[in-house]
Parts: sequence; C-alpha cells; structure tokens
Amino acid sequence: MPETNELLQPGTETNELLQLVPKSEAKQSMKDFKSDQEVRWCPGCGDYAVLAAVQGFMPELGLAKENIVFVSGIGCSSRFPYYMNTYGMHSIHGRAPAIATGLASSRRDLSVWVVTGDGDALSIGGNHLIHALRRNVNLKILLFNNRIYGLTKGQYSPTSEVGKITKSTPMGSLDSPFNPVSLAIGAEASFVARTVDSDRKHLTSVLRAAADHPGTALVEIYQNCNIFNDGAFEVLKDREQAQEAVIRLEHGQPIVFGTDNAKGVVRDSLTGDLSVVAVTEENRSRILVHDAHAASPNTAFALSRLADADTLHHTPIGVLRSVERPVYDTQMAEQLDTAIEQNGKGDLSALLAGNDNWTVVG
Repeated sequence: MPETNELLQPGTETNELLQLVPKSEAKQSMKDFKSDQEVRWCPGCGDYAVLAAVQGFMPELGLAKENIVFVSGIGCSSRFPYYMNTYGMHSIHGRAPAIATGLASSRRDLSVWVVTGDGDALSIGGNHLIHALRRNVNLKILLFNNRIYGLTKGQYSPTSEVGKITKSTPMGSLDSPFNPVSLAIGAEASFVARTVDSDRKHLTSVLRAAADHPGTALVEIYQNCNIFNDGAFEVLKDREQAQEAVIRLEHGQPIVFGTDNAKGVVRDSLTGDLSVVAVTEENRSRILVHDAHAASPNTAFALSRLADADTLHHTPIGVLRSVERPVYDTQMAEQLDTAIEQNGKGDLSALLAGNDNWTVVG
C-alpha cells in the first residue's frame, strides 16, 4: 500500500471504483477460485449452488485473486471463505459488516464481499447490517436466507414465519419475521436485490449487477436447508407453481408474470398501495413499469411487501432498487486528503494525548 492517499481518490462514485482493484494478469476460470478445502455442508444444501455460482462468476470481474476478500460471521453460510481461493476471514457472530467496513474503507485496492445468514445478519448482527447499509460503504453483502438456524440444529430464526414449529418453538413461533429486503430499503440501502439459490442464471445476473454497483449492495438469496427446513421455498422453485408465484423484475419493463403474463402489478389511485390483478385491455395501461433507479424508495418498498410471508405467492426477485449515493469510502478519502493538505501528516501521539489535560489533586 503506498504511503500517500493515491488509492483513495475522490470523484469515483461510478463503476470506476472497480478500477482501483488490481487486475489479474492471467485469464481466470472457475477452477482458479476453488480452494483446496473440503466443502463441509450437508449433502443437498443450497449453499453448494451459491458457492458454484460465485466461483463461476468471479472470473468475469477480471480482478487479481489476491485483492478479493470474503468476510463472514458465524453460521453454515459463514464457512464460505474457506472454499474461495481468495483472501478471507471467518470472523465474529454478526460482526462481518463492521469488519468489512473497516477493511473496505482503509484498503480501496480490495474488492470486499460479506457472506452472512438470516440469523447471523438479522439477529445479533442486525445493528451492524443496517449501519453498513446506511453508510453505503463499497462492499457487497450476500445474505443467505433459509428461514432457520442450521448450524445450531434447527431453531427458529428472525425470518421464520409466525407459527413455525422448531426445537426452540415447540408450540409455534410468536415472532413476526423480518423481510430482509424491506429492512434494507428502510435502512436507505442504495442497492437491494433478491434471488434464489437454484436459479443459476438469475443468481449470476444479480451478482453481476451487485458487483457493478458503487457502494453497498445487499443481495438476499433464498437458500434451501434440506435438513431443518426443507422445501421452505418450493413454491418458488417448482416450475408450475413458480410461474404463478414469482415476479421477475426488470428495470424499464412492465411488472407482469404468470402464464402468458396474465397477471400484473398496479397501484391503487387512492391509497398508493400495490396489488396484483388479472391483466385486461381496460387496465393494461395501469400496469406498473419497474424503475429500479427511482430516487424515492417508496415503490421498491411496496414491491418488497407484496409476498405473503407464509405462502410466498407474488414474490418479487431481481433488483428492486439501484440508485447512486455518495460512497462512504470516497467521502472519507476526500476528508483525509483535505486534512493532509491543510495540516500535513497527523501526529498520532498528540491525538491520543488530546488537548484537555487534568491534574488530579489528592
């Protein structure tokens, strides 16, 4: 790392932030990103599909492996860094966003990714997650949501539905679940998306969009735990059911779905709420056109609330929101440059000693 602040150049709130990360001199393949560690997830776990998608996608970035970092917390998904042939850190329960924030802010020559689960991110780590999102640090957060605690053997999680019977809720969960996408939009996240572990093409397209985004990108990945919560997202994976349940969002396109796109999303002229209707010639002009770049988060939030927590019917997937906001690391770099320009290099000893000195008289 150079002594000067040359890696912390201001004015790069575009995809140019990726240009700060050194490129790979050799052509890369999926094999280059596979580590020599034995993958230790339960057979059939959805994590395998996500791992394969990420390993397959990484060569597209063309970045040097030595400048890519995966930071995780605690949980099944948090074993991810072991299986990536990059730098990585299996950190502290819920604290991965905080650790990644420090890393991304101080080392602009790194591409920083956070891998977390619904329990790790939304329970003990909830506070760290929302502050990373509001700050808009240049990092990417992959939130694996299987709606259960897998590593600790099947307790209900912050995303489990009301009435969920688990080892820790034998009479059914009383907690109202978090909607991670709604939470992220409410925390002013500049990029929010949702995808499914088993849809490799869609998952890869969302990862690509997240990597291109300057600032914090949160991607919720519905991931099946076939041991403790098998089939939680079956309605979104079964070909026939998914056609009627999944709403695939595409920026600039009408929000329609179902057989022959017979269903669509409209806005109530009185309440402003969104609802699903059968598309007719009379209401076709009212069908909402998806605008992922809208400055207001209102429509993105309303879209995130369409899905019923129990049945998951009318679940939007894709990029719900992608807007430009000042990037925290870039702003911090500008302050550092200004401070150095005005005051020269700082004196750490003087900073620690401070200006207020007290004499204690016995």
